Parts: sequence; structure tokens; C-alpha cells
Amino acid sequence: MTTRYWVAAVGAALALAALPAQAAYPERTVHWIVGYPPGSGTDIVARLLGQRLAERLGQPVVIDNKPGAGAAIGVEAVANAARDGYTIGMADTGPLAINPALYKHLGYDPVASFAPISLLANLPFVLVVHPALPARSVAELIALAKAQPGQINYASVGNGSSVHLATELFKTLAGIDLVHIAYKGSAPALQDLLAGQVSVMFVNLLSSRALIEAGRLRALAVSPATRLAALPDLPTVAEAGVPGYAYVSWFGLVAPAGTPREIIGRLNTEIVATLAEPEIRERLIEQGGVEPVGGSADEFAATIRTDLVYYADLVKRTGAHVE
Repeated sequence: MTTRYWVAAVGAALALAALPAQAAYPERTVHWIVGYPPGSGTDIVARLLGQRLAERLGQPVVIDNKPGAGAAIGVEAVANAARDGYTIGMADTGPLAINPALYKHLGYDPVASFAPISLLANLPFVLVVHPALPARSVAELIALAKAQPGQINYASVGNGSSVHLATELFKTLAGIDLVHIAYKGSAPALQDLLAGQVSVMFVNLLSSRALIEAGRLRALAVSPATRLAALPDLPTVAEAGVPGYAYVSWFGLVAPAGTPREIIGRLNTEIVATLAEPEIRERLIEQGGVEPVGGSADEFAATIRTDLVYYADLVKRTGAHVE
């Protein structure tokens, strides 16, 4: 090697050494935004997974609840956050697949505004009624609603939420008229349901199981096409008298669009590993009827795109709308 080339090589090496080392992710707290209030099913899952994710990342993961507008406020906050991996968010069927069919103007694009990390789980629902309502089966609820059209209220966790669409689909297939009362999350909706201010609701098992077991809510059926392992004696809505009915929501983890792929990859690796842990799976399946999913970022992106088409059609079929 000539002296000139040797000097050049040494100079290049010294220049590289002078550059600051690239920071390893993460170096500080990660904020996980949830678009529903504390105590909701989505919040419960986020806190369970967030605690384990923090252990895997070696940094705190703080759950930040931003409820309202069918979780649109929360996901919009994620979309507008810095693209550095320190803000991630729970995004479910409502804001990513249903809202675009219900609202003309959203503060985010369900595809362009986000970098999907992983699908987390599928969330079934349980159809419940207040015990004072004289309906002990789906058939009796339908008969009562037909005898009193427009007189029975149902609660949802917000316009455009999965609970909203699950009930609208039930109304359509059963041929009944129930009045929609929208709340800002499951906690206030459940509070009014328990007080008898509303009579019917599709609830997630995570936040309602104790209430069902205590007799404070009467469970009539479950929303998926097959029965839940957590409630094996409860029929599906389809089995109970509404043929063709099946509804399951999902939720996943997203970051702002433009977040570096290596950060998305790290988060995907850790969250998928968390979902595979036997203790986590058992708590989700047995306690809440939640089906852990996982998968790649690309698979989650494909789910979002597919369901945008599906829910656009479902909104048209049911005539669902926002007030």
C-alpha cells in the first residue's frame, strides 16, 4: 500500500471513529396509546402485554389512555407522533376499518398514516341484557324487540366501534329495531347497562365476566361462529336463532408511518414472542375469550386493507350511520 493510500485509509477510519455511535433502541420510555378508557377490554390487554413488552425491551412501557370518537382520537394521536418508535398505539377494527366507511373526514388515513407492527388478537363479544329485561334467550329478545319496535336501547362503546357494528349486524339479520346509545368506552356503557339505563349490549368478556358470573348481567349468546372455550355452554348468536351471524373484532399494534423498519422489526419480534408465552396465552384465552394472533407487520397490513373493503360493504348492508 502506498503512503498516500495508507494516509487516506487511516483518515477514513479516524473520521468514522469520530461519528457518534448509533443509539440502540429503546433508550427511554415507550408510550403506548390506547383509544379507550382504563378498564376497557382493549386497555386490559394493552396493560398485560405492555408490562411484558417492557421487560423484553428493558425500558418502561407506559399506557396512555386517549378515549373518544370510537378510538379515533387515540389513533390520530399515534399518527401525529414522532416517527422514532417511542410512541406506539393500539389500533382496532373500529378506527382502522369501520370509521373510514362512516366518516367523510378523519384526521388520519387508515393505511398511509401508520406503520403496522403486529396483529395482537381477535376479540369476540358476548350478547348480554340487563336482568330486568324479560328475555332469557336470543329468541325471546328478538320477540320482545319486535313487539316493542324502537323502545329497547342498546349501548355501544362509541360511534364506529366494533360493538356498534356488531349490534347493527344483529339488528339487520334479526329484523328488529333497537335504539343506539353511544358511550365513550366500555366503562361508562357498562355503568349505565348495570343501572338499567340501557338494556342490551355486546360486551367483551375481559371486562364483563365477573358481572355475568355475579348475575348482574344476563348472557344470551356469543358473537363468533363457534363457541368460546371460556363459556362453552353459551350458544353462538347463530345457534340461538340468527342464522349467518358471526362477528369478531381484532386489535393490533401500530406506529406512526415512517418509523424506521428496524424499530418496527424489533417491536414485532418482542410482541410476537410475548403473545407466544403460555402464561400470556392462557390468561387471554381462558379469562377473556381473547384469541392471541401475532404475525408479521406485512400480514397485519394485509388484514387492514382487506377489512376496509369488508366493513365498507357491511356499513352499507346494515345502514349503520353516525349521528
